[in-house]
Amino acid sequence: MKKGILLASALIAGMFAGSSAQAAGRDYISIVGSSTVYPFSTVVAEQFGKTTNFRTPKIESTGTGGGFKLFCSGVGVQYPDITNASRAIKQSEYDSCQSNGVKDIVEIKIGYDGIVFANSKKSAPLKLTRKDIFLALAKNVPDPKGGDKLVPNPYKTWKDIDPALPNEKIEVLGPPPTSGTRDAFVELTMETGAKSFPFIHDMEKKDKNMFKATTQTVREDGVYIEAGENDNLIVQKLEANPHAVGIFGFSFLDQNADMIQGSLIENESPTFENIASGKYPVSRPLFFYVKKAHVDVIPGIKEYLAEFTSDKAWGNEGYLADKGMIPMDKTESEHFAEQAKDLKPLTMKQDK
Repeated sequence: MKKGILLASALIAGMFAGSSAQAAGRDYISIVGSSTVYPFSTVVAEQFGKTTNFRTPKIESTGTGGGFKLFCSGVGVQYPDITNASRAIKQSEYDSCQSNGVKDIVEIKIGYDGIVFANSKKSAPLKLTRKDIFLALAKNVPDPKGGDKLVPNPYKTWKDIDPALPNEKIEVLGPPPTSGTRDAFVELTMETGAKSFPFIHDMEKKDKNMFKATTQTVREDGVYIEAGENDNLIVQKLEANPHAVGIFGFSFLDQNADMIQGSLIENESPTFENIASGKYPVSRPLFFYVKKAHVDVIPGIKEYLAEFTSDKAWGNEGYLADKGMIPMDKTESEHFAEQAKDLKPLTMKQDK
């Protein structure tokens, strides 16, 4: 047993030794992943750089899916140490990690975020239901003439969906498929909205693939515009086009509240208090994942984790709450702080 452990350690050391020649022995933490988590990790990284003797980590906003792809590619200094995520790791991503030798992955939940529908303050705020959002953005929708059948989305204006909504062209700027925000958006809004139609609700049991295609496929006729992983760009476009709507995390609404406003969803506004209490219906947890094999090789990872999971960072009165992150309750934060300290690997059964 001891011999096996030594052999595994030597193998990992060999991977790092081989890659050091390429990367000149990396002495900083490399972080990739979610554009939603990016501003939070950037604040922690800056604080970490100022208050320790370690270099400030380098962070790239690649999107959640792109981050997992890079993170799971292998062990060694040419690969990232940490990936940020605005959703939990998928089984397929975990399997990819395992196949590429990234065996011990530590999952740290850091808090919560709301997904908002926002528009310029030059226009009136929208009052939407998740059914409205599904009908506005799904590729195929129930036939407006009636019957249990789907037709290509015919809706052009919000008023077409509900006479109480504005007579404005539906134009939505949102994240691409590689984004965790997109994954959470289709699951929490479109899927829930679609289930308000009984025949689609029943479809989930009868034909899961058809249900997924119906509830998660966004229309491709120019109404939904993929705006990349740059949420700041969406904010700028909303300011330029008062009739457009943008989809992004609550923190971007919070930071740009002088220019944009959040839509009410099911009569609840996207406020810090409503997301924290669970009243606002479209909220999701945020995470980052750590490559345990890198912890004792790349300087400062343990200390970075300690900073991120400290009460002064992610607590109720912490500096991340000031940036718009919704803190976990005491029990959850203590649990994940312990996970970070003990570097306890995530256990998921690998698909064969």
